[in-house]
Amino acid sequence: MSEFGFLIKGVTSITWQMALMWFIGGLLIWLAIKKDFEPALLLPMGFGAIIVNLPFTGVIGDTGIIQWLFEKGIAASEAFPLLLFIGIGAMIDFGPLLSNPRMLLFGGAAQFGIFFTITMAVLLGFPLKDAMSIGVIGAADGPTSILVSQQLNSAYKGAIAVAAYSYMALVPLIQPMAIKLVTTKRERMIHMPYRPDSVSKTTKILFPIIVTMIAGLIAPDSIALVGFLMFGNLIRECGKLENLSQTAQGPLANLITIMLGITIAFQMRADVFVTGGTLLVMALGLVAFIFDTIGGVLFAKLLNIFLPKDKKINPMVGGAGISAFPMSARVIQKMALKEDNQNHVLMHAVGANVAGQIGSVVAGGIILSLAQQFLA
Repeated sequence: MSEFGFLIKGVTSITWQMALMWFIGGLLIWLAIKKDFEPALLLPMGFGAIIVNLPFTGVIGDTGIIQWLFEKGIAASEAFPLLLFIGIGAMIDFGPLLSNPRMLLFGGAAQFGIFFTITMAVLLGFPLKDAMSIGVIGAADGPTSILVSQQLNSAYKGAIAVAAYSYMALVPLIQPMAIKLVTTKRERMIHMPYRPDSVSKTTKILFPIIVTMIAGLIAPDSIALVGFLMFGNLIRECGKLENLSQTAQGPLANLITIMLGITIAFQMRADVFVTGGTLLVMALGLVAFIFDTIGGVLFAKLLNIFLPKDKKINPMVGGAGISAFPMSARVIQKMALKEDNQNHVLMHAVGANVAGQIGSVVAGGIILSLAQQFLA
C-alpha cells in the first residue's frame, strides 16, 4: 500500500480551509458565467483560487508560475495593474466630462467612502497601512486597490483584491440599494437636459497632458496611476495611433485582465486568506463602496440647495462618481428610466463616471503620499 501512497497523498492533505477556498473559487466562477458579473476578472480569479489551494500545487513555490507572475508582475513593480490602466485610458471618452465640467466635482465627492472607511478601520484596531489599503476598496477600482495595498505591504492584499473586484462586479446590485436609501422618488425623477458644448480636438489632446501634470504636482505618488491612464487616453485622442488605440483597448486590456485575475489568486491561498480579518476586510470594503456612492449622491443634493429649479442635478448622477466605468453610468440610467421612462441622464452619468476614474487614481496617490508621512 505504501508503494502507492503518493496517489492519495494529495487527498489526505486536504484541509477545510482549502475546501472553503475551492468553494469561494467556484462561487466566483458561477458569478462570472451564470450572472455575467465581470467574467473577464472573476473567472480567472475563481479558477486561480482553486489551483493555488490544491495540496502540493505546482503553481506556487520557487518554480511555480503563478507565484512567479505575482512576484514579477505585481509585487516587484505593479506592472500588471499599471499596464491595464493604459487600456482603460484608451477606452475612455472624456468628451461628456469636458462638455460638462461640473461633473468633475462628483469624481472627488464620491471618494468620501475611502476616507470614512479608513477612519472606521483604524477605530476597529487595524494598523494604519492596512486601514488605508482597505479604504481604497471604495474607489471601485481594482488596479488602484491592488497597487496601494502592494505598496503599503498590507497583510490583507488578497482580501482587498477580491473585495475590490467583487464589489465592482456587484455594482448593479449594490448601487441601487445605496442610492434609494438617501433619495426620494421625486429626486430620482429630476430631468437633466443634455446640451453639450462642443469639445475641440486640441482640448481632448491637452486634457490628459494637463491632468497628468497637475496630479504629479499635487500628489506625486499618483503619477504612475494617472500617467498610465492618461497616456492610454492620449493614444486614443491624438488621431495618429488608431491601431495602437485599438490594441490597447482590446488585446492589451484583455490579456492583462486575464493575467491579473489569475495572478491575484496567489494572495488567495488558504493559509493567508482564511482568517477572521478577511471577513472584516470584506465587510469594511462594502462599507467603503456604499459610502462612496452615498457621498456622491449627498453632494449632488447639497448643490441642489443652491441651484435654480431648472438647473437641478439628479442626485443619482452623483453616485456615478465612483470608478466602475461604464457600469455605474448604465445603472444610473436604468434607475432613471425605471422612475420615468422619458428621463435620460446617461451622458451626465458618464461624465461623472469618467471623473470618478480620475478621482479614484488621484485618491490612491494621495493615500500613498499620506502613508509616507504617517508611516515614516
